[in-house]
Amino acid sequence: MPKPKAPATAYNPAGVSPSRRRRNKIAIRLWSVRNARFFEWFYTHFANAFLGLHPLLKRIGYQRAEAPVKFVERNVKGFLFDCRMCGQCVLSSTGMSCPMNCPKQLRNGPCGGVRANGNCEVEPDMPCVWVQAFQGSERMKGGDRIMTVQKPVDQSWRETSSWLRVTAEDAAKREAARQAQGSEAAR
Repeated sequence: MPKPKAPATAYNPAGVSPSRRRRNKIAIRLWSVRNARFFEWFYTHFANAFLGLHPLLKRIGYQRAEAPVKFVERNVKGFLFDCRMCGQCVLSSTGMSCPMNCPKQLRNGPCGGVRANGNCEVEPDMPCVWVQAFQGSERMKGGDRIMTVQKPVDQSWRETSSWLRVTAEDAAKREAARQAQGSEAAR
């Protein structure tokens, strides 16, 4: 026997249905892609400022800084890009469209099932992440980076801060370059 329908007076909070939340996330994600040029500019300056914090982060310890930085990163990138915290962010290479939002989690381009209207074959109401990525990359100065083949996701970095990892890697490259210049100058 079917379950009786809830009375019309049952409490149903407005605007919290899963489909409405999903539509809102997609709308913000699409807005971010439309503004990819601004986010590219902002990220370049943000990354340089964060790199300037390397001495402080090194003194504090990157492990100790992980939790607060991850909290901020999750909330900022989660809101703007529907970030999945894979720990290997490639937004600057994919037109500010996160490839981890693809139901198939494809990191190097769309599958063969993109619908004629540009939507996903798995989730027909969702625009294909890779169609959006190509549109966003067209707006960016470094839009040709979308053609760079990305490495597979290393699941051991999931739920870690890609900001800290990239900062530590860039700082190590800078220090290695300085040491190489110093050794050449000593010759």
